[in-house]
Parts: sequence; C-alpha cells; structure tokens
Amino acid sequence: MDIRTNKKKLSCLLVVMLAVLLLLGGCNANDRAKGDDIVILYTSDVHCAIDDDIGYAGLAAYRKWCEQNTPYVTLVDCGDAIHGDVIGTVSKGEYPAELMKRARYDFAVLGDQEFGYGMEQLDRLIEISGAQYLGCNISYTGEGDVAFLSRLLPYKIVSYGNVKVAFIGVSTPESIAKSVPTYFRDESGNYVYDFFGGASGEKLYGCVQENVDACLSDGADYVMLLAHLATDESSSPFTARELIANTRGIDAVLDGHSPNEISCDVVKNADGKNVLLSSTGTGFRNIGHLTITANGNIRTGLIEAYPDTDSEMSGYIESMEEQLEAELTKSVAVSEVTLTTSDSGIRLIRNRETNLGDFCADAYRAVSGADIALVNGGGIRADILMGEVTYGDVLSVHPYGNSLCMVKATGQEILDALEMASRFCLSSPNDGGNAVGENGGFLQVSGLKYVIDTSVKSTVETDEQGNFLSCGNARRVKDVMVLDGNGNYTELVPGNVYTVASHNYLIKEGGDGLNMFMGNELIIDEGMMDYEILMKYLTDELDGTVGNEYASPKGRIEVR
Repeated sequence: MDIRTNKKKLSCLLVVMLAVLLLLGGCNANDRAKGDDIVILYTSDVHCAIDDDIGYAGLAAYRKWCEQNTPYVTLVDCGDAIHGDVIGTVSKGEYPAELMKRARYDFAVLGDQEFGYGMEQLDRLIEISGAQYLGCNISYTGEGDVAFLSRLLPYKIVSYGNVKVAFIGVSTPESIAKSVPTYFRDESGNYVYDFFGGASGEKLYGCVQENVDACLSDGADYVMLLAHLATDESSSPFTARELIANTRGIDAVLDGHSPNEISCDVVKNADGKNVLLSSTGTGFRNIGHLTITANGNIRTGLIEAYPDTDSEMSGYIESMEEQLEAELTKSVAVSEVTLTTSDSGIRLIRNRETNLGDFCADAYRAVSGADIALVNGGGIRADILMGEVTYGDVLSVHPYGNSLCMVKATGQEILDALEMASRFCLSSPNDGGNAVGENGGFLQVSGLKYVIDTSVKSTVETDEQGNFLSCGNARRVKDVMVLDGNGNYTELVPGNVYTVASHNYLIKEGGDGLNMFMGNELIIDEGMMDYEILMKYLTDELDGTVGNEYASPKGRIEVR
C-alpha cells in the first residue's frame, strides 16, 4: 500500500473519551491504538505547571499506556515549558528541564520564554532536557559561536517501520520582543539574532517552505510542524493559520504561544489542501494526541483528563517541591534599610511615594532600559525588612506573576496616566490613623518627578467601568520632569515620545483604568516575570545589597 495516497483522509478525534473508556474497560479492543499506528503526544505552554491538572506524572503515565499499544510513540513540546512560575525562576529553568528529561521528551521547540534565562543558561537547559530541540528559523549574525544553536536542528526525520515522519521546528519571530531584548543584542547594542520576521511574514513562510521541501526530498511521508506561533490576530502575520495558508506540503501543525485550546481544526494550505491544526492551551489542562493510522488517516485530539499517574514521577516532583521550599528560604541579598509600603501603620504605597515604590520602579527601569518606569502601588504587597532578603521575600513583594512590558508613549499619555493615578490623592495620607485617598493605581515612578496639587479638584472623567476617558484643563499633576541620560531633570514635553516600562496588567490590560497605553507600540511584550525583575535588579545592578540610598523616598512625588 502506498501510504501517501491515503494520507489526506483527515479526521478529527476527541481522544479523551477513548482514553477514559479504555481505562474503564468499556471500549472495544478494536478501538485501541494498533501496533503499527504512529502516536505523537504533544504539549505547549506548560509554563512550569508541573503538577497542575494532568501534570508531568499524568503525562508520563499516559505515554506508558500508549506504549503498551504501539512501539511508535513520540513526545514533543511546542515551547514555553520551563518559564513562568517560581519553580522555574528559582532553578533558572533547571527543575522543569529535568522533568522534561524524566518524561522522555523526544523533540521540543523554543518558545519566547525559553530565552528568559539568557543564552548561556539556555544551552545548559537544552542539555538537561534530553530532548532534541528543533528550529528552522533561528539564525545568528554575530561573531563567534553560540553554544545553544549548535544543539539546534532545523528538522528531524524519524522512521517508524517503513514510514518516515519529518518534524520541523519553528519559533515565533515575536521572541525578541516578548522575551528580554538585550539577550538578542551584542555588546554594541546591535541585534544579532534573526527569526525570519518582517512586516509581511514572507521571510518566515519562505524559510519554512524550504525546510518542508527538503524533508520531502529526503523521503518524508508526512511533515509535522512543531510551532510556537499562536492563532491570535495580535501575532499576525506570524500566526499558525497564516503560515499554513502560505505554504504547501505540511500535514499537521502542532502549535503553542497562545492559551487557545484547539482539539482539531482544518486549515487550507496554499494549494487548497487540508492541514490539521491543534494546540493544547496553557498548563497541563490537556495533552495533545495525534495518530497516523496504518491506512493513512491522521487524527488529532486533546486528552482533557487522565486519572492515572506515574508513581516514580510523582515521587520526584514531591522531592523537587521540597527543594523549592528550601530555596525560597535561602538568602539572596542583604538590605541595609527596611523597604516599606507604610509609615507608622498607615499604608502609603497607594497615595504617596515610598522607598519600596522607588526600589520597584527603579528595577523596572534598569532592567528594561526604559526612559520611565511606572508601577501601580496596589501591585506592591509586602515590605522587605532590614537584614537578609530571601527569595520568598522578593516573591511576596510582587506575588501576581505579571510580566515586563515596555512601550513607546507620548508625553501627553504619561501626563494623563499620572493625572488618573493621582485623582483620589489628599493633602494628608491619613485621617485619625486611617489611610485616606488610597488608590491601587497610584503610580510609583522612576525617571520622573512631579507635584500633586491637591487643592485642584480632579477633572478626570471615566467610563462606567472606571477606565480613563479624558481630563479637563485644570490638572492637579504639575511640574513633571523627566530624567535625561546625563542624570539631569528636564521638562516632560507632551508631544515627545518616551519609552515607558511597567507590566502587562498596566500596559496591555489597562489595569486600574490606566488604559492610555493600550495599543501602543510594544518594545518588550511580556518579558520576564515581575519578581524576576526585582531579583535581577538586586543581583545585577545592586550587587546583592540594598544600600542607604534607599533609606527614604527619593523626593520624586511631592504632594501639596
């Protein structure tokens, strides 16, 4: 039988019902995976959710169950596996990479978050994982060699009996903006990595097509694209659907980079032929299951629940979590002062400048390289006491897991943000021992200084949901000055464009009604996590010591 003549008989299968029925003994044995079926299991955007939902213990058990039915089982990951939670941050990705090895991943692709620990650490993580990482669209234009790139293959063809299946890796061109841009530059600030991006997407489509053609020339019967591209319109022109529509010869795309769960979608390629598209979503809510049957059909589906767990994997995860607890209590820095959200029991972080607010905002500005940094007071949740500072202490300051963002913004947008954030501020922060004039959106700042004149009644107008609409001519925020490269303050100009760093809650989601930056050009799009920003500032910029320069607020916000 010529398997390629039948391969386009594509069908979608929701595998979860099959798995559950088999476990309960209620499914006909003929429905089980046949001995010559090819099974490809896939995950994406796990983000360190090591024991959430199905978890690695469930994944390991499910793989073993599949291997009882066919010797042709391959496990792949479509990116963003090793970054996104404390267990990844504390171990610099090594704990989740070790779990990938124990789960026996065969192939993986680099999501934008894989770059979050730096290129040297990425090389180590790839080695630890034991997986063959694939990436056809990553090139280096700088001098010398890059270790992790030597471990990367554009594609790999696997023989399952007399059937050859090609696996091609592709990473999103958004990686540079969505990770840490400085990691992709040389010492002179020039970008030395290329993901075949561009305004139209043609470079990416052409790169992938070249590799598809190479695989077919090498005798591949099937071509599987392991992608970290997303289906969201915001990722256009690099979405999985756009890539399919502009290429030919691909049989299925297993995708990541967005939270969308796609059991099985059928997308037309450049020749009008059907290509399967599937994505498992975020975390371990699902395991993807693709089957190539002996008669040439391809079907994909999502395992939404799996009741069994692998005891060996479960035991290892428990020991790893114990190690994590120990890591959280280790000292990572020393503070010569107490960084606080309050004064004499009155919480000030939501209506006044504090030294902890200065510290957090400075961290965002230093790590991002922005002109200005803004951090909402409501997102700063705990003090850092004088003495040893533990990892747990840092996590307590920023517990929400927001991600670094940086945009281009006009001076006017910055003025509107300050006015919106200061609209409830009163001349005194307390009234008989009770905090007054509080606002979770009150902005702690770096690279700025300004005055809030509380004698001016706020003229900010908001919609029914509390989002900023406009501001009248009378403004309570005055004398706004921006720090220049020489360390001098100059007047902020409404028509000028500045770079502003914060996190996704404020920049992209318009948190606390501060919606003026939504839709602006992103320079960093959800890079490192908020607590990672503080850690990097502590270790890299302050050399592990918070000194007396933070003994008191720096005089950036004057309230009259």
